[in-house]
Amino acid sequence: MVPGARFFVWFSFTVVAVSEDYCLPATLHATVPEEIKMGYIVSKVDLGRCVNKELRLTTSDPDFAVQADGTISALQNTRIPSEGRAFLIRVEGQEPGQKGKVYVTLSAEPKEVPSNKTLRRTKRRWSPLPFNIKENEMPPFPKNIEMIGSDSAQDNNVYYRIFGPGVDQAPVGLFSVESNGLLKVHRSVDREEKAEYVFTARVFSISTHQETDQPLPVTVKVEDVNDNAPVFAGPLTYSILEHCSSGTSVGRANATDRDEPNTLHTKLRYRLLSGGDLFAIDPSGGLLSTRSSSLDREVKDKYEIILEVRDMDGQPKSMFSTATATVVLDDINDNPPTFQQGSYNVKIEENKNDVLLLRIPVDDKDLKKTPNWNAKYIITKGNENSNFRIETDPETNEGLLYVSKALDYEKTPNLKLEVSAQNEAKLVGTTAPWASIPVDVTVINVDEGPEFSSPNLFLRIKENLPNGTLIGRYTATDPETKTSSGIKYYKLSDPASWINVGESTGELKVANVIDRESSFVKDDKYNITVRAVDQSSKSATGTVIIYIDDVNDNFPEVTSKDLIICEQPGKPGSVKVEARDNDEDPFSAPFTFTLAGGQDEKWRLKDHEESSVVLEAVHELPRGTYTVPLIISDLQSVGNMQSVTVRICKCLDGECLAQQSSAAFGTWGILAMLSSLALLLLLCVFLVFACGTKREKVYIDASDATDGMLLKSNTEAPGEEVMSSNIMRTAVSGAGLDQKEVFINGSGKGGTLNSNNFSTMQSTYQASGNMFLSSAYPSGAGNYNASQLMLEEQYGGVHGELAEHTNTWRANGLFISKKLNSFLTEQDDRYADDIIHSYQFEGRGSVAGSVGCCSDQAVDEGYDFLNTLGPKFRTLAEVCTKK
Repeated sequence: MVPGARFFVWFSFTVVAVSEDYCLPATLHATVPEEIKMGYIVSKVDLGRCVNKELRLTTSDPDFAVQADGTISALQNTRIPSEGRAFLIRVEGQEPGQKGKVYVTLSAEPKEVPSNKTLRRTKRRWSPLPFNIKENEMPPFPKNIEMIGSDSAQDNNVYYRIFGPGVDQAPVGLFSVESNGLLKVHRSVDREEKAEYVFTARVFSISTHQETDQPLPVTVKVEDVNDNAPVFAGPLTYSILEHCSSGTSVGRANATDRDEPNTLHTKLRYRLLSGGDLFAIDPSGGLLSTRSSSLDREVKDKYEIILEVRDMDGQPKSMFSTATATVVLDDINDNPPTFQQGSYNVKIEENKNDVLLLRIPVDDKDLKKTPNWNAKYIITKGNENSNFRIETDPETNEGLLYVSKALDYEKTPNLKLEVSAQNEAKLVGTTAPWASIPVDVTVINVDEGPEFSSPNLFLRIKENLPNGTLIGRYTATDPETKTSSGIKYYKLSDPASWINVGESTGELKVANVIDRESSFVKDDKYNITVRAVDQSSKSATGTVIIYIDDVNDNFPEVTSKDLIICEQPGKPGSVKVEARDNDEDPFSAPFTFTLAGGQDEKWRLKDHEESSVVLEAVHELPRGTYTVPLIISDLQSVGNMQSVTVRICKCLDGECLAQQSSAAFGTWGILAMLSSLALLLLLCVFLVFACGTKREKVYIDASDATDGMLLKSNTEAPGEEVMSSNIMRTAVSGAGLDQKEVFINGSGKGGTLNSNNFSTMQSTYQASGNMFLSSAYPSGAGNYNASQLMLEEQYGGVHGELAEHTNTWRANGLFISKKLNSFLTEQDDRYADDIIHSYQFEGRGSVAGSVGCCSDQAVDEGYDFLNTLGPKFRTLAEVCTKK
């Protein structure tokens, strides 16, 4: 081997192909440079054996093109890989079925191998081109595809096996291989479901069943057949503005085709089947546009046009589909509102306001309830005084003309208005102007009341004017007669009663002192209201606004006259004195403060300000209260002398500490105690009267010698229903009481025993040693008071019948008096006596027996004994029975 010699590696590939008319070579192989330039001639297909010279040749590789004579050239710069490159050339004739194909393989020219490197022999391998099958093939099946072969078959007896998708994986059983390497397909396939199948081919030795070559990936591509028609995608609804210019884009119609992309099968072409007079469509892109500018929504608001799309670039025998596209015209404000009438005449009474005067209807062809339809009304003439306003009825779009301010016949008996109707949106696409109409308003005259020349009268006066001073005149006139004759004036409001109004003249005079500093004055203004009434009792109301100028009628006054100086040992104290003047500048601050005579030795003034001064002690003063006179003058030197009280004391937080006070009662304490005692005494008297009985006379018949008695109680008087006279006791003989009269006064304080010879009875019983009766009355009128009876022997000797009766009366009187006293004093031990008591003797002749015994009985023995109580009970029953 010669050093530096070049060695090349040649790649070649041979594929067996079958042509439809057998005039084409099955394969074509060419060796080309690794880098191919655009325009490079690769090779040429031999078409010499083909009878039909009008053939159509296409290539499956976009980097290469084939001419009608079979010349293959590069369309652009491209690179050939080391393993080579392959593509397919399809040939079609004019007659159906005249089809063929040529498999082209390209190999790169070998590179120069450096001489200093050792060459290694590589193991040969199989490298078949991708196999192609057509989709939707018709039976019978299986159909042969191609032969595969391995270089190892030259040295061994081999057989082939395939594995993977389409073989033993889904879709299972689609492909198979004979032992000699012939591939077969067993049923039709659909490219739109799967465009290619890649499975693995292996080669084995027949004798050893060992692989003799490496596994080979086999690719089977499914050739497309135009079996899918294009379809429109998405909604075909579009909208444009009416009266848009010609050529305005409407929208794009999109269609899809499931066939192989970038082929004639998916090259689409669009056209319009209807609406071509108004719309156009781009044949290749499907863009819709307008052909006319006369699209009017008010004429037709929606257009439906039929679209067609075809594949195969619109060839007659291509597949197609149709659809309906909807084009909606959007409204523009190209129609102004128009009035239904040319003019209006209306009438209205004077002095009426907020009254609907007129409804003005309009027509508008634009889309309802939009700014292009909504009317907006404007009064362009005749409303200079703002007597009218106009609104829009949102439902009917009518104009509503209102009288917003009352009209006056005497001033304007007739008005001429001009009303314009417009839209909320501006006019476009038209040259028509906004429409206007005249509206004549006639004012009807009515009899009306007086009118003030102005609703408000403004006056300016000084305060403190003398009473009776004329400050102005506020009059009204009759609109009919233009005079003030017969009109009377009255005040409606005058809070401070400062002004008098002349009833017939309307003159305003001062009635009381006008004070600018009064609470009735706000912002130096005082208002009164005046009413004018004519002879027909019609009235008008006006307001008088009085501005009050200030005069210097107030002195500066100290705001706080009780001042405190906190004691500071070794230092003279001081306090700030502040003053205020109700007048305004220049009759108020700054103030002048001076001490009155005789105060310079104790006090001095310092730190003068506009309305205050500091009062300071000249030297340390003892605790106490001091009165300091000051003269305070305003800016006009008007002032007076005022006194302030200064208290010097020990302080805590700025307040004087309270002085120690005595625990003894003062005057008010004594008065409080006396008041309490007086109230208690009144309460006792009230209880005595409340618990007392009426003064009654009772005559007791003692002839039956039963020693009857009357017991004191809180209710001894008969009820109001008792109509009989008092019970009278007959005369009792013995002991100096013959033909004597005894009666009981049940006033609650005791009983009164009257006797013509009571002094004899008193001396007789005192001599007996058993009892004595003390009385403040002389003979003939003895006062029986239970609290003055002293009973020496409650039970014991009896001195005749009268002594027996007297003992009984005393015992009962003492017991009842004690009980009354205990209730009046409210002693805690009074409840001890409030129990059941048994008495030793209840009197002779009582059929009922002992009351104490009856009270102590635990067993109810009935009330039959009430029927046998004796003559005294029957007498009492007769008294208590209403006659």
